[in-house]
Amino acid sequence: MKIAPSILSADFGKLSDEVKAVSEAGADYIHCDIMDGHFVPNLTMGPMIIEAVKKATNVPLDIHFMVEDISFFIDMYKHLKPEFISFHIEEEKHINRVIQKIRNLGIRPSVVLNPATPVCLLDYIVADVDMVLLMSVNPGFGGQKFIPSVLDKIKELRELAQKKNPSLLIEVDGGVNDKNAPLLKEAGADILVAGSYVFKHPDYADAMKALRCE
Repeated sequence: MKIAPSILSADFGKLSDEVKAVSEAGADYIHCDIMDGHFVPNLTMGPMIIEAVKKATNVPLDIHFMVEDISFFIDMYKHLKPEFISFHIEEEKHINRVIQKIRNLGIRPSVVLNPATPVCLLDYIVADVDMVLLMSVNPGFGGQKFIPSVLDKIKELRELAQKKNPSLLIEVDGGVNDKNAPLLKEAGADILVAGSYVFKHPDYADAMKALRCE
C-alpha cells in the first residue's frame, strides 16, 4: 500500500517544512489538489505553490485537478512533470484526447470518479490510463467523512481492471484513516490519499505506517 499525503491539510504557513517532513517520514507521493472554484466550490493552489512544493522534495507529485477547462490547467502545470495527472471524467467531453495529451507529456494519466459516478463509465477508457482515483467524499474540501459505498466500487473496478488493464493502480481519496485503511486494502486499493489523518497526527511516520496496515 502506497501513501500520498494531501497537502490540502498541511499548515500553509510552513508548507515547505511540512512537505519535507512527510517526505522524510516515508510518503510515496505528494498529493496536490488543484481546485478552480467552478467545478468545486473552493479555490486552492496555483502553479507557484506547486513549484515550491516540488523544490522541497524528491518525492513524485500526484496532481489532482478539480477544474473546468482541464486542458488549460494541464498546460499550466505540465512543466512540473508530476508522476500523475488526474482529471474528472464528469467534466471532460473528450476524455481520450486528454488522456493522450497527458501521456504525450511523459506524465502518467489518471481519471477520477466522484462518489456517485458509476464504474461502468470507465469501460472503454480503463485500458488507456495508468490509474483511477475514486473519491470517497464529495470533492472540494478536506476533512470530510468517508463514504463506505466506495468499497464496492473498488471491488468492481478491480474486476474490470483484471479483464482490461491488470496493471491499473487504484487510488482512493477522502476520509481515509487507520480504521478504514484495512478495508480499502482488502477491497483492492493500491494508493491511499490522506490529508487530515496524516497532518493532524503527532507522528507522520506512524500515521503512514498505520495506513499501510503494518
